[in-house]
Amino acid sequence: MAESTDMENLLVSFKKFAIHGDTKATGKELNGKNWAKLCKDCKIIDGKGVTGTDVDIVFSKVKQKTSRVITYEEFRRALEDLAPKRFKGQSKEEALDSIFKLVEGREPTNVGVTKVAKTKAVDRLTDSSKYTGSHKERFDETGKGKGREGREELVDNTGYVGAYKNAGTYDTKVKTEKE
Repeated sequence: MAESTDMENLLVSFKKFAIHGDTKATGKELNGKNWAKLCKDCKIIDGKGVTGTDVDIVFSKVKQKTSRVITYEEFRRALEDLAPKRFKGQSKEEALDSIFKLVEGREPTNVGVTKVAKTKAVDRLTDSSKYTGSHKERFDETGKGKGREGREELVDNTGYVGAYKNAGTYDTKVKTEKE
């Protein structure tokens, strides 16, 4: 009974790494990048017995010739290939059990992800209501950028003088005078 729950935990970890970083992933196949991430995050790669090159070689060995991904069964075979290298002093079964324990229940980590700075200096520098000069024209009242309109002098080809404020009112003036 305990063995089946361990295999379920292994499958859950496989699915979490399979969908990591890919919005279209179904969780049934693991690509090479995520396989390498799994091996690194779960500490299968130790730098001595198992290196990044070993992980890549095993991935290429277990996948189908034309495929770029591995299935859960191929994933298990890859772990079986890496187990004796990672746990040299143990028997094959013990090594396999140990490598499964490294992976079970783990999920991808986000080490090195940049956090958003929340300081007063950053708030002051990014507050567009305090901008002056030509930069002030690039944002509307809400602080949203105007895009091209804020960066370039767009020419109004209506035939009116540039500073004329009543453009488009001629027809209404003529109609009121005739009536």
